[in-house]
Amino acid sequence: MNNTRQIKIFIGAMMAAAVITVGYSGSVSHALHTYFALAVLALAAVTSRMKVKLPGVNGNMSVNLPFLLTAVVSLSAAEAVVITLVSTVVQCWPRKNTKFNPQQMAFNLSMMPFASCLASLMFHADWLRGIEWSSSTLGLVLATTTLFLGQTAPVAAIVAVSEGKAAGQIWWGLAHLSFPYYVVSAGVTTMVQAVSSHLGWGLALAAFPVMYGIHRSYKLYFGNMAQTLRPEVAVKAMGAGA
Repeated sequence: MNNTRQIKIFIGAMMAAAVITVGYSGSVSHALHTYFALAVLALAAVTSRMKVKLPGVNGNMSVNLPFLLTAVVSLSAAEAVVITLVSTVVQCWPRKNTKFNPQQMAFNLSMMPFASCLASLMFHADWLRGIEWSSSTLGLVLATTTLFLGQTAPVAAIVAVSEGKAAGQIWWGLAHLSFPYYVVSAGVTTMVQAVSSHLGWGLALAAFPVMYGIHRSYKLYFGNMAQTLRPEVAVKAMGAGA
């Protein structure tokens, strides 16, 4: 079986899993938060174009994660799915003079809602309500972990299939670089929740400047890391040529 067929099978399985999960999550969603959802949608869409290239890994990291996590823990599963879908389309839409990749779009439009749905189901699980003293904190930890695994594991798997590499090694590279950002995103989500519950959701939009600052910091950090790695790669290449 060649790589192209394996990739198509994997994407098809991912799409089927997303349809089942999204369908179930939509059936259990009832409450709507129209204005807050629209605000989170706008922020998620805007920040989805703010990307950071991960050094040594064929991929990038978007700054919309805290707003996707906010949607998961503060809104219904259906609202979280809509926000995830829209922001994913904006994030993956090719820039000028860049060729559109339908397979990549199909994969992202299935993987991202799938991860968000699982995280939403985890956060709103009935058994967490019995742990009153820590249900919110534990729910956020579980939702963040689920979103982390739901996004990084399928990406590692599709890269492993397409490039013929070990999935575990690829995942570890992604996890090593991106896990701190998930922790930061959980902290920003907690801030948004606290501000919106006490002062109104409008003031929670102040999280945008925070994320822009984090984006700039990550971009500079990973940019310096990539420049540091280049001389080493050149030396290794020269050594191999000798």
